Amino acid sequence: MNNKGAVSKFILEHYKHFNAATLVDAAKAYEAQLANGHKMMITMAGAMSTAELGKSLAEMIRQDKVQIITCTGANLEEDVFNLVAHKHYKRVPNYRDLSPQDEQELLDNHYNRVTDTCIPEAEAMRAIEQHLYDAWKKADDNGKRYFPYEYFYQILLSGELEDKYQINPKDSWLLAAAEKNLPIIVPGWEDSTCGNFFASYCITGEIDPSTMKSGIEYMMYLAKWYQENALDKGVGFFQIGGGIAGDFPICVVPMLHQDLELNNVPMWSYFCQISDSTTSYGSYSGAVPNEKITWGKLNVDTPKFVIESDATIVAPLIFAYLLGW
Repeated sequence: MNNKGAVSKFILEHYKHFNAATLVDAAKAYEAQLANGHKMMITMAGAMSTAELGKSLAEMIRQDKVQIITCTGANLEEDVFNLVAHKHYKRVPNYRDLSPQDEQELLDNHYNRVTDTCIPEAEAMRAIEQHLYDAWKKADDNGKRYFPYEYFYQILLSGELEDKYQINPKDSWLLAAAEKNLPIIVPGWEDSTCGNFFASYCITGEIDPSTMKSGIEYMMYLAKWYQENALDKGVGFFQIGGGIAGDFPICVVPMLHQDLELNNVPMWSYFCQISDSTTSYGSYSGAVPNEKITWGKLNVDTPKFVIESDATIVAPLIFAYLLGW
């Protein structure tokens, strides 16, 4: 405990049972993974970027405590939305009391609500649309093709957005990832605001769809990355929420074993999921980790943790522990 700060010491002293104890166990096991030379993937579903997870995740990236990220298209873009439009966001703490008419009023004023937080269309989404379009069009004109995250890296690293920053750039996890050139897997990117932008330009014929690399190419990329980075140890898997952000990347291991018949590839070496999804009929997000053994994703002795709680509370605490805060 000597190298831990006040938040970590509080967690160790008070989080002794139930989900709290699992939080501590998962954090310690994550730390052990890094100490033993394993690399770590973090996956993000939900609206973690709008929840400003970048305040801790960006530092995790800078300190090399995560080596690859898988996230939804929403999390990819919403970190940049927050970076350039934070002062224009509208918080609605009484969101549970909103009537359909209240929701219509938000729409009429171009606010897109995410629980208690409204993202302003003009200042956030439209503010980066032209920058992305220019990057897409340049690639299209030159016969180049990139993954969704690479286009975001291009506009961030070019410096063209700097005059729009409305938060400390150190709190942007995507900017931290761009500076590290961290690989980001974004399955189902089409299901995002910027994915819709891109599709609209393809429909009008301004850009060819092939200018954006596909989900199959993402799986191929991940398969190569995993083989190069797992070595004989395996890679850890830290899952925030459920959905495609977790489902897509975890399948790479059984694919390598069962479909490519590469028996020397180690399984995922650690698994932790933060989720409030309950186990029910056919619910993958609510499934206990042992079910993953039957699919060839985890071993019998893989450290496995499920923290049934709110990821916006739990993830920053675990990151704080790992950062020694």
